[in-house]
Amino acid sequence: MIGVISFIIIIIFSLIVTRMATIALVSTGLSSETANFQARSAFSGVGFTTVESEKIVNHPVRRKIVLFLMLIGNAGVVTSVTTLILAFISPEEASLIPRLMSLSAGVLAIWLLSSSKFFNKYLTAIIERLLRKYTDLDIRDYSSLLHLSSNYKVIELAVQDGDWLSSKTLNELKLGEEGVLVLALERDKDFLGVPVGTIIIKPGDLLILYGRETAIKNLDRRKTGQEGDKEHNKEKRVQEKVLDKQLDLVVAYDEKDNIH
Repeated sequence: MIGVISFIIIIIFSLIVTRMATIALVSTGLSSETANFQARSAFSGVGFTTVESEKIVNHPVRRKIVLFLMLIGNAGVVTSVTTLILAFISPEEASLIPRLMSLSAGVLAIWLLSSSKFFNKYLTAIIERLLRKYTDLDIRDYSSLLHLSSNYKVIELAVQDGDWLSSKTLNELKLGEEGVLVLALERDKDFLGVPVGTIIIKPGDLLILYGRETAIKNLDRRKTGQEGDKEHNKEKRVQEKVLDKQLDLVVAYDEKDNIH
């Protein structure tokens, strides 16, 4: 039974380590989904795609995090397998059925904990506090800051030939009228943060946009020509309604302040 308990402890330790690495990777600018995938891939040693590996190896902090995961992961996987084998072949252990039941119960409990939003939220808060105290990583919950859980998203949009966005300057596109902000532009290996309005968007460019998810998805589907211009005007009217609601809130706050 000691072998089964040791195996469960190793699994719990592995989950905590990968969770810590995920939060650390998110703090370097990766999305939570990508960071979680990269952390588990590095820890298990299964590897990842070329594009994503470049995002890791070209960033010094991410590289250190992944190297640490690889080191711990190699030791952890070997130890887990060895412990599990010993747990079932040791003649001093109890019969097979109790060991299987204990292992199943432990794995089920770990799975339930890892699936619990409350547990993950509590564990994340503890890990973020430790990382702030003992590391110099910039730990911020950017998803909460940008309200990415609501209709507002940060989305990458690849520009293709024939798109409404293509062959126009940012000034001509007037994306702000649709409630969409251009945070950055990637062209070949060049990264342009907050690009100037005179830059011409070309096929092959990757735009990093922030705004209402529906508006950005509309942009992704929009083709050049009059139909595209109509879609722009349609989204512009939608954004005007959003701005009207914001104005109503401002007026309500002003009236509340005047009363006090």
